[in-house]
Amino acid sequence: MTLLVPFPAGGATDPVARALAARMSELWKQPVVVFNRAGAGGNIGAEGVARAAPDGYTLLVGTTAIVISPSLYAKLGYDVLKDFAPISQATTAPNLLVVHPSLPARSVKELLALARARPGQLISASAGVGTSNHLSLVQFMSLTGVNITHVPYKGAAPAVADTIGGHAHMTFAPAPASLGLVQAGRLRLLAVTTAKRFSGLPDVPTIAEAGVPGYELTSWVGLLAPVAVPAPILGRIHATLLESLRTPDVRNVLLKSGTEPLGNTPEEFAQALRRDIPRFAKVIRVAGIKPE
Repeated sequence: MTLLVPFPAGGATDPVARALAARMSELWKQPVVVFNRAGAGGNIGAEGVARAAPDGYTLLVGTTAIVISPSLYAKLGYDVLKDFAPISQATTAPNLLVVHPSLPARSVKELLALARARPGQLISASAGVGTSNHLSLVQFMSLTGVNITHVPYKGAAPAVADTIGGHAHMTFAPAPASLGLVQAGRLRLLAVTTAKRFSGLPDVPTIAEAGVPGYELTSWVGLLAPVAVPAPILGRIHATLLESLRTPDVRNVLLKSGTEPLGNTPEEFAQALRRDIPRFAKVIRVAGIKPE
């Protein structure tokens, strides 16, 4: 079996995919490999899985990107709701609102006060236009009325690196890409983007708690199969995935990497997809981002 990650190796999705692959391989007593096929914001890999043989041997390690892409790209080679069979969301994770330690802001309220005093002067880095960390900023500005300059990079890693280097003042970084840097004191963590506090950071408030009511953006990783895979095969994969997520070693790896184990039903995953596509479409419209 192949778990296809539609992003470069070493990214935020890899720790989840590799932890699950190792445990699923143990449970099935057969190889489960992770294959990275990057390009076009994850769309090349997603299209490849949508067109794969419907035998259950090729699965997509999907992320929030697949519910953002329909509003970002005028032509996709797949339909999220028609071409995939959702199996389960495996993990959820916040983006972390982090600032350079030199910035005189130790809370969300202080950051807002600084942004209002210096409109357009604060710079927020992101992994690229339309990514979840860019949309985290869009929602932040929309709900607060502040003006913060967005600078897109080619991935979360360079965005975080330039924030550490002081070239950007802040970023809404994926937890797996920034948690270690926060713990090392190289970034200051102000809040998390999720609706509830992240169990791996129980003392860190949500942005909504910290002064922006209604704010919420959750990133997730889940498994999807080509739509025609037979139900019995999907059921077996789902059961094995949930068993893997219950394994203490897997849970520890995921929490340490900044993600929270979830595991839901295919129906719940499908509902989440149907809910998230129009929700992100609204955020993208507010940002004035035009489909490519």
